[in-house]
Amino acid sequence: MKAILFAGGFSLLGTLLGTRVAIRLLVAKGYGQLIRDDGPTSHHTKRGTPTMGGLVIIVSVVVSYFAAMGLTRTKPSASALLLLFLFCGLGLIGFLDDFIKIRKQRNLGLRSKAKFIGQVTIGLVFAILAINLEDTDGQNVITHSISFIRDIPGWTMPSVLLVIWVLLMIAGASNGVNLTDGLDGLATGASVMVFGAFVLINIWQSNQNCSFNEVAKCYEVRDPLDLAVVASALTGACFGFLWWNTSPAKIFMGDTGSLSLGGAMAGFAMMTRTELLLVILGGLFVAITASVILQVGFFKLTKGKRIFRMAPLQHHFELLGWAEITIVVRFWIISGLCVMTAMGIFYAEWVVGV
Repeated sequence: MKAILFAGGFSLLGTLLGTRVAIRLLVAKGYGQLIRDDGPTSHHTKRGTPTMGGLVIIVSVVVSYFAAMGLTRTKPSASALLLLFLFCGLGLIGFLDDFIKIRKQRNLGLRSKAKFIGQVTIGLVFAILAINLEDTDGQNVITHSISFIRDIPGWTMPSVLLVIWVLLMIAGASNGVNLTDGLDGLATGASVMVFGAFVLINIWQSNQNCSFNEVAKCYEVRDPLDLAVVASALTGACFGFLWWNTSPAKIFMGDTGSLSLGGAMAGFAMMTRTELLLVILGGLFVAITASVILQVGFFKLTKGKRIFRMAPLQHHFELLGWAEITIVVRFWIISGLCVMTAMGIFYAEWVVGV
C-alpha cells in the first residue's frame, strides 16, 4: 500500500513541477500547437500553445513507479512492466506524430498508414507477451475470454481472435482519448477519474484475490496490487498536469499523451478482466467517439447531411454557443457519473452477484 501512495505522490509532483519546466523549454524551441482551419474559430487564439506535454506525464509515471518499487523494496511484476510498455510504446507513436506536425508546420503528422502500423506493432507485441507470460501458478496476464467484471463463461476465443480483440481494445481506447482531447483539460480531467477508479478496482481485487483468499467470489487476476501502483502513478500524473492544462491551457498533452493514456486504459481493462465495463467507466470517451462515427456515417449515407454541427461532440456544443469552460465542466460531470455507475456495478456484482 505504501508503494501506491509513493507512486501517486511522486507522479503528482513530477508533472506539477516538471510541466512548468517543459513549458519554458517548448516555448523556447517554438514547439507550439497548430490549429485546424475547419475547427471552431475561437480555437485560433490557442495557436502556438506548447504541445507534447504528454512526455512529462510519461516520464513522471515511469520514474514514480520505479521509485515507489525501490523505496518499498518490491520487485516489479510482469503485468506492470507490460502495461508500462504499452503506455510508453503508444506514447512514442504519438510523439512522432506531434513532432512531425511541429517540424513541418502542418496539421498532419504521421501518415494514417504509418500511424496504424505503429499502433498495430505495439499492440501485437503486447498481445503476444500478455498471452504467453505465465506466473508460477500458470496464470497469464490476460485470458482468452471476454470479460465484463470477470471472464464471461463460454465467451472464449482462440489466440488469433484474442490478438484481434486486443488490437481493437487498444485502438478504440487510444483513439477515444485522442478525440476527446479537444478542449482545455477535458481529456486530462476525465482520465483522472478513470485511472482513480482502476486504483480502487485493483486494490479490491488484491484484497479478494484467489491466490491467497479463496472465498466464493475471489478474483482470478494477476498482480493486482502492482497494477494499482501504476494506476496511482497515472492518476497523480494527470492531476498534476491538469494544473497547467486546465483553461486557459498553458500546455497541451498532444497525441503523445492521449494515445498513451488511452492505451493504458485498455491495458487495465484487459488485465483486471473489466473489458466491457470500460464502456461504462469511460462513457464520456465512448460517447465522443460514437459522435464521430455517427457523423461520418450519416454524412456518407445522406451525401452531405450532418447530425451534429461539428464532430467530435464537444465542438458541436461550442458552435451552439456554449462557453468552453462550461462544456468541459459539464462533460467532467458526465464522466464522473459514468465512473460512479461503473463502480456501483462492480461492487454490486460482489455483494449480490448481479
